[in-house]
Amino acid sequence: MATNTISVDMLARMFLAGAQNIEAKKEYINELNVFPVPDGDTGTNMSLTIMSAAKEVTALGKLDMTSLAKAISSGSLRGARGNSGVILSQLLRGFTKAVREEKEITVEALAAACVRAKDTAYKAVMKPKEGTILTVARGIAEKAVEMALETDDLEVFLPALIEEGDAVLARTPEMLPVLKEAGVVDSGGQGLMEVIKGAYDAFLGKEVDYKAITPGAAGSSVTKISAEATADIKFGYCTEFIILTEKEFTEADESEFKAYLESIGDSIVCVADDDVVKIHVHTNDPGLAIQKALTFGQLSRMKIDNMREEHQEKLIRDSENLARQQKAEEEAKKQAQKNNEPRKPMGFIAVSIGEGLNAIFKELGADYIIEGGQTMNPSTEDMLTAIDQVNADTVFILPNNKNIVLAANQAKTLVEDKEIIVIPTKTVPQGITAIINFMPEADSKTNEEAMLEGISNVKSGQVTYAVRDTHIDDKEIHEGDIMGIGDAGIIAVGEDIEATTKEMLAELVDEDSELISLYYGEEVKEDDARRFAGEIEKLYPDIDIDAQYGGQPIYYYVLAVE
Repeated sequence: MATNTISVDMLARMFLAGAQNIEAKKEYINELNVFPVPDGDTGTNMSLTIMSAAKEVTALGKLDMTSLAKAISSGSLRGARGNSGVILSQLLRGFTKAVREEKEITVEALAAACVRAKDTAYKAVMKPKEGTILTVARGIAEKAVEMALETDDLEVFLPALIEEGDAVLARTPEMLPVLKEAGVVDSGGQGLMEVIKGAYDAFLGKEVDYKAITPGAAGSSVTKISAEATADIKFGYCTEFIILTEKEFTEADESEFKAYLESIGDSIVCVADDDVVKIHVHTNDPGLAIQKALTFGQLSRMKIDNMREEHQEKLIRDSENLARQQKAEEEAKKQAQKNNEPRKPMGFIAVSIGEGLNAIFKELGADYIIEGGQTMNPSTEDMLTAIDQVNADTVFILPNNKNIVLAANQAKTLVEDKEIIVIPTKTVPQGITAIINFMPEADSKTNEEAMLEGISNVKSGQVTYAVRDTHIDDKEIHEGDIMGIGDAGIIAVGEDIEATTKEMLAELVDEDSELISLYYGEEVKEDDARRFAGEIEKLYPDIDIDAQYGGQPIYYYVLAVE
């Protein structure tokens, strides 16, 4: 028996199933990343993006197509992280724009939505590259138009789209040499297919486990850390639960409970939504937190992890990010009061990756620092929060990571009361150079031109370790190798941090070079960094060497040659 329409209830189930599927497959997608660096990866970014929308969908009361479309579009736009996440959000935005006026979705409407999704995503990318998620989306859209002329049966139509999507995905290595060299398909395209396949499972009526689509569930996978790291854990138990309140949870209740949690632990999250309160705390006595919570209502989804025993680094990091986010939101409220003051002409937002680099940006005049650029790409919502807090007519954004530029530009389109200028800095050294070139007396256009010219003269390098075996840039790389990464790719590979850094510098330095800036990370001792800087001075006696504490995780050294 043919199925000719998709109801709003079915579409909601299909969307949530798609979100669940990519959350379940994110680590597999991460493994497809060509660059073997321990950064925020494609699968993680796409999962966090769609989970932001899933959260809004699950919060809806009575469903209708307009409200569902708005929840998917708004949630994914604001939650978008990384290039792949932004492109996914644009695909969802285009799709929902096409269906929001429909009562039920037919094959014809679905084909039109696929085309609109593809068009919207292509327009969002300044220089679309084939062999990526965009190509997979285009292949699906073209097949949808073709199939809409042949059938009105969704049971025939949908499998044909999936088959075509898989076929296009399989061809991506032929379109991008870097994929062929690494022996993988495009990770973003794979992520899109996982979303679609998850949605199709729901369409078929298969049982779907939606456990990932719960508050705080996204991004909770675990990786191991060293015993040395656990020794620094002050509070040993990561404690999470939900309070089902039996009476109104007032602001006074929230303040009181937060104060109590701060007295027994740290990394606190307390989020109230109607009759549900989400709690997270690191403490040495989870029982105290639970006893206090019981005074407000019943408890649900209780989870206690021994962080010292289980070494749950990512869980800890994500939880701390949540705590920082909440703190930032509280500070935003305070900032809103200050915003009554006259605006200054221009202000700065910088994405940064370490304590030392944060301080450098602040010293250079940055008004707001978004932390976590490399290890966790900030979302469009993070950008919007930062913009709200900068009391200026014109706000310059320094993404300082090529994977964050799209999210910054997406935030720009959502702001109406300020001029937003995104300086497309792809590395932290470029960001530092950009803000150094700022001229307070000049107008925004002149400053934009000066900063763009400044970053064009910067050669950046980053030294980190490989997290997987791969072959890229004509280099054989093994897990654990040290890599020197330049602006255009991997320059040097070795087994020693300092030797690899020197090899990379030899490629970056030329006869016009005047300054080498060296920012050492949290895993490098100051004495070692100073000694190493001295060795570089001997290698390049005619070049100024500036070594500073960056404090960045993952990257032993971040450097600039100017």
